[in-house]
Amino acid sequence: MKGETLRTLNQARRERKGIIHATWLDSGDSWLIRHDDPPGDVPLAQDIAQAFRSDHSRTLDVKGRPLFLHVFNPPVRLIIVGAVHVAQPLAVLAKTTGIDPVIVDPRSAWADARRFPDVRMVEAWPDDALARLDPDHRTAVAALTHEPRIDDSALIAALGSPAFYIGALGSRRSHAKRLERLADEGIDGLAMARIRGPVGLDIGARSAEEIALSIMAEVIAARNGKLQ
Repeated sequence: MKGETLRTLNQARRERKGIIHATWLDSGDSWLIRHDDPPGDVPLAQDIAQAFRSDHSRTLDVKGRPLFLHVFNPPVRLIIVGAVHVAQPLAVLAKTTGIDPVIVDPRSAWADARRFPDVRMVEAWPDDALARLDPDHRTAVAALTHEPRIDDSALIAALGSPAFYIGALGSRRSHAKRLERLADEGIDGLAMARIRGPVGLDIGARSAEEIALSIMAEVIAARNGKLQ
């Protein structure tokens, strides 16, 4: 691999930008394809989009020529808004499944690093925190506080991003009220449909650990394109 190519790949990783190193195996010629700049060839663009989504490198047959796509995606990240009880097992499950958890909470009494060892903590209001974290296509966001002034601002910020998953804790009734508040803030119905509420797959979860499991399962399903 050329030095310039390696520097570009490292820069993309620092900036959390997905990139593919494409190589013709019969000639060795190669080039880089950025996630936000797909090729114009429609069939190839579909294959490349699938490679980014699946997060798996693969070899394509392009008109009889072997083309190897080496995928370099940024790590999947879960922004957990609210350092609540559910957030503790959720952060553990995220790390267990290879996802980087980040806890966001403006309340210093809750955002105690001793409750979340080895987890990044951002003690700030969600709109400020998400502006810094810059959610991308490899980011999931789960709002868990039940506090409208915290959760709503997190959801509004997340809806303005390409985050692949957005969820909010609460009953169907509280979620309906949440959607009314967001509508009053000018959020349209199509955008609000991105919010998974109540958050998590319906497994009859009751304990904090079970709720965390249902959320983690839904995030993974969304990442793998299995949510309906």
